[in-house]
Amino acid sequence: MTDLTLGGAHLPLRDQVTAEIRRLIISGELAQGERLVEDRLAARLGVSRNPVRESIRVLAAEGFVLVIPRIGATVARLSPAEAEELFDVRMAIEGLAARLAARKRTPETAARLRMVLDSAKEAVEGGRLERVADLNTAFHLAVGEVAGNSYLNLMMAPMLLRAQWVFRQTAAARGPHSWSEHLSLCEAIAAGDEDEAQARAVAHVAAARRSFLAAVRPDKFPND
Repeated sequence: MTDLTLGGAHLPLRDQVTAEIRRLIISGELAQGERLVEDRLAARLGVSRNPVRESIRVLAAEGFVLVIPRIGATVARLSPAEAEELFDVRMAIEGLAARLAARKRTPETAARLRMVLDSAKEAVEGGRLERVADLNTAFHLAVGEVAGNSYLNLMMAPMLLRAQWVFRQTAAARGPHSWSEHLSLCEAIAAGDEDEAQARAVAHVAAARRSFLAAVRPDKFPND
């Protein structure tokens, strides 16, 4: 990232720096447990230390960074137990979002979901894993928007950022399956079938859970 890139975006500098450091963490370019040195990050991003320091505080509040007094900041570690807690919450929230989306869908909103899925299919076929992860998150956010519940959306946005971090660890294996599961969910939403939409959303999260646990605990899931 350069000064020109940063200055060209219509966001406050701190928000741009936060988004980029978050991206580096989610993509694994900044590894879990890696120390975050403000000077190095500032040089890497082409900014001063102040927005980097502010961004680290934001990312610590989001759970992506661990700050230890008198020691410094490191990329947080996402344990299997924490991931499982996230999956539990996702099942409840995304199941409800799918149900509400099916109830409130319109031809226009259904078409918007399909557009995201078309882009995701292209990314999966092209092996662009970072793009797949971004579109995976975009699809779930779009379902939340179609659901039309402001309280639900307040919970979904930060949850899905964490979910994207988990997804990136299995994106190569999960990408094609995730796309087909999203397509199935989209069909249920477009049909206005609330029960089926909720069931498919929950099944999708359950499949993501199994894939993640198979990656981090292969001895417990030898056939996945």
